[in-house]
Formats: sequence, C-alpha cells, structure tokens
Amino acid sequence: MVRGEEFSRPKGITSMKTAQLAVLGLAVAAAGGAGYIAMTMTAPQQVVQAAPEVQQMETEQVLVAIADVPMGGDVTGMVEWKDWPVEAIQQGFITKTAEPNAIEEIAGSVVRSPMLTGEPVRRAKLVGAGQSFMSSILPPGKRAVAMQVAADTSAGGFILPNDYVDIIMTRRQPASESGPEKFVTETVLTNIRVLAIDQAIQEDEEGRRVKVGETATLELDSDQVELLTVAQQMADRLTLALRSIADNTDKTGEDATHLMSGGSKNAIRMIKQGVVTEAAGGTR
Repeated sequence: MVRGEEFSRPKGITSMKTAQLAVLGLAVAAAGGAGYIAMTMTAPQQVVQAAPEVQQMETEQVLVAIADVPMGGDVTGMVEWKDWPVEAIQQGFITKTAEPNAIEEIAGSVVRSPMLTGEPVRRAKLVGAGQSFMSSILPPGKRAVAMQVAADTSAGGFILPNDYVDIIMTRRQPASESGPEKFVTETVLTNIRVLAIDQAIQEDEEGRRVKVGETATLELDSDQVELLTVAQQMADRLTLALRSIADNTDKTGEDATHLMSGGSKNAIRMIKQGVVTEAAGGTR
C-alpha cells in the first residue's frame, strides 16, 4: 500500500444502505396508512339528522288586561288585543273574530272581581256602565245590609271587605227579684261575609285600611236580614268578631232565631194550669 493513498468506501455498500432506508420508510408509511384505515372503519359513524320542521302555532286575538284592575275598577283603557293559542281559548273569552268592537262596547264597565295583568277578559266578570255594582256581586238569594260599626266594635278597624265575621249582641237585663241588673251577650249571626266597609269594596294595595270604617255592609239571606233588624233594636251594642281565614267556610253555630219571637236562647218554658210562660234560664 502506498502511503498517503486515500481509502475509499466501495460504492456498492452505500447504494445498498440507501435502498434499505427507502424500503423501511415505505414500510412505516404503509403501516401508518393501514392504522388510519383501521381506525376509520372501527370509529362509530355519526348520523346527521335534519332538524324537524317547526309547525306554526295557530293563534287568535283575545282581549286581555294590560294592567291590574281592582274590584270595582273601570276597564276603560286597561285592555287590548293579544295573540292567544287557539287550543288554549276557553269559553267566555272575548275574541276579535267574534266581537271586533268589544273594546268600545265594554268601555265604562267595572269588574266584579280583581283582574291581573295578562288575564283574558270575560263578560261574566264585567258590570256594564250604569248598572248597580253592589247588586251585581251579590249571589242569588242574598241581601246587602248595612250596620254601624266603630273601632271598638269591629276588631280595632282591621276588618276588611271579603272577611268573615260573627255578630255578637250585648244587651242589658233589668234587675229583678232574682238578681241585680246585668248584661247578657249572645252570638246572633255566624260566618257572615263583609261586602264593604263604608264605600270601600276592597283593601288598599298593601292590604291595609287607611281609616276606620263607620258602616259595614254585610251579605245576608232574607231570614238573617230580619234577625239582624231585630237584634239592632234589642241590643245595647252589636260587635263584629273577625273569623280566621282558615275557618271562614265553617258554620260554627246556629243563628239566634229565637229573638224573632222575643224569647231567649236560654229561656225555660213553664206550664202552669195550662198557661205557657218563659223565664230566663241563665246567662253566658
């Protein structure tokens, strides 16, 4: 070997290594492609469903309150037409198709009971202009009767319209041979609805009275009207006792109908020689 002669790698070896690298690269690419195809085939297929077609709801224009209307309040300017689902329209609703001039026709009417914002207007809740409001809110067979009250005879002035009360009579019993003068109390009527206090037919917005009423208007039947009239003549004082809202549907006692004949609830009937007389049998 001659010194300084440069050693050179055979060309055949270099070409062989290059070919091996090319083959290895092709193998890696093929493996990657096969893996991608396998993942694609095993992945869950996502099915894109078309959105269901939205059906247009059929509506009709209904007359509704646009603000709260208190009992006895005028509906003029307080109502307007609003779209309402046809399937939700109930009997008694005022529709524009049936009564296109309803807003003008009910102008000046007042409501028998409070209406809330958005509530459909019903003819049954309206009292036409010029009609008596009090007589329209009375149930069939009932009468409205007024009696004088004061703070000390009406639960301190806390009795409000639509409350229920008992009417208690206090009267003086003259002195007799059996004892001195004394007072007798008796419940004359029970569970009576108060229609109004003075001219107010409902409480204020916060449920309070702004002044103590002097006259209470009560809802009575014809027999109770007569009984109260007699009690007003006999009594030294009539007091209204406020009932709990929890029992204002219960009749806890009988009306004092014995007053109609001038007798006493605790009277004792005595028969002597065929003559019937009554004597007080006790007091409460």
